[in-house]
Amino acid sequence: MNLFHPKLLDSFKGYSGALFSKDVLAGITVGVVALPLAMAFAIASGLKPEAGIFTAIIAGGLISVLGGSRVQIGGPAGAFIVIVYGIVDHYGIANLLLATAMSGVFLFLMGLFRLGTLIRFIPVAVIIGFTNGIAVLIGLSQVKEFFGLQITKMPAEFFQAAQILYTAADTVNPAAFLLSMGSLVFLVSWRALQKHLGYLTHIPGTVIAMVLATIASSLFHLPVDTIGSRFGGIPAGLPSFEWIPISWSTAQFVIAPAITLALLGAIESLLCARIADGLIHDRHDSNQELMAQGLANLVTPFFGGMPATGTIARTVTNIQSGGRTPVAGIVHSVTLLSIILFGAPLAKNIPLASLAAILMYVAWNMGEWRKFADLKQFRLPYRLTMLSVFFLTIALDLTVAIQVGLLLAFITFIYRISSLSRYEAASAIDFPVLQEHQGNISVFRIYGAIFFGAVKILENIENELPSKLLVLDLKNVIYIDVSGMDALLELEEVCKNRGIKLLICGLVHQPYEMAVRGGLLERLPPNCIYPDLQQGIAAAVSQPY
Repeated sequence: MNLFHPKLLDSFKGYSGALFSKDVLAGITVGVVALPLAMAFAIASGLKPEAGIFTAIIAGGLISVLGGSRVQIGGPAGAFIVIVYGIVDHYGIANLLLATAMSGVFLFLMGLFRLGTLIRFIPVAVIIGFTNGIAVLIGLSQVKEFFGLQITKMPAEFFQAAQILYTAADTVNPAAFLLSMGSLVFLVSWRALQKHLGYLTHIPGTVIAMVLATIASSLFHLPVDTIGSRFGGIPAGLPSFEWIPISWSTAQFVIAPAITLALLGAIESLLCARIADGLIHDRHDSNQELMAQGLANLVTPFFGGMPATGTIARTVTNIQSGGRTPVAGIVHSVTLLSIILFGAPLAKNIPLASLAAILMYVAWNMGEWRKFADLKQFRLPYRLTMLSVFFLTIALDLTVAIQVGLLLAFITFIYRISSLSRYEAASAIDFPVLQEHQGNISVFRIYGAIFFGAVKILENIENELPSKLLVLDLKNVIYIDVSGMDALLELEEVCKNRGIKLLICGLVHQPYEMAVRGGLLERLPPNCIYPDLQQGIAAAVSQPY
């Protein structure tokens, strides 16, 4: 039970009717907000609108019931659009379902093996770079519907998509453009009004924009594409369970996309959970959250759904609306189910231009554009990492971008840590006795870590060896890795070959354990190991050469 313990089990302690009322109202609000977003995310991903709605209902409910956060709302997310569209374009919808289920298995295993905390080690520069890159790609993917361009199929690659859009620039549909611009202007204006009129805070502008655009399109019979004209509407009910065809010959081709979906889903959901923790002053269970995300993504494809994760916009809306337990997330799923059961026929009149405007608005808000303006405040490695991930996400692939970003961050980290590791000769002022033995005895203090990126310290000491006796003070060494221990053993061997006696002082904690495991203490006599430098120098000057 400790291994798998959903937050829902702890949410009923002290639960009251007042808290239940807040959860219900918050769940209804989030359910209404999720409707246009779920449809827009699915359509932008190359799927039918019901795929997004089914995902929000099934995955959203499972994540709330089984998750490690009290208030996180799960469902389809904008970050998945580019990846899902690429998978559909290259592998087909059937293989998307398989990749989604496989990503669910990977996510569950990540949580089961307690890897949730490792996601926090991804540098901020990498996260900002790919988030902004995804935002640009989402915006680009909506240009076709935003302007009503006559394009049969949009390619998944950035440069090909840009070329297709440029070629079709003379096929703008004025009605679609006016409708999308009106929706976008309304969304921006509504947000500005919410800052001044507090009672409007909980009213979803995206839903109002979609409803107004639908009314305008129907009232004036505008010649624009709608959900009905493009997809025939949405079904009034959930789909039945269907087995996904699985074979190794197909699974091996979608392993890489599945890993990408799992990695991005883990990052998105845990970042969202951390933001939620700050708003409600609670702490989520990252590993439980990953297991819940994994089960949700494993189950949803069998009902025709798409990848799901924690969603920041809907989670924040839930918190601001008063939601404090997973009950709100469950009500959110029930609300969506009720909407499609009783209001599915009305969805066929929703214009795609308004959904494109909503996605443009979401893309702009998900990007952290101010970070680019603040780049001048950071060092070159940080800038290089962020910009590399940003441009690679746009031009190539998210997986490549993250790999390059992590590599750059790793190199930067190694360089920083190695630059903090240093050594210095012990001062004759602190130890006057050393003046009498100058040239015969050398004493060096080492600071920082002796690891593969800083072994040059010992190589430099090797070039400054005395004639008789070398004393190393490791009191300020916090860490030694295998490469560092090998370098120490090599230095000991050089000293032995040259007839120089080596004394080690101040070995504590991890460096001491490493010296034991590495065999350094076995190779040195007992009178060559001292707890501090003072005793080591006293022993050094008292010993005959």
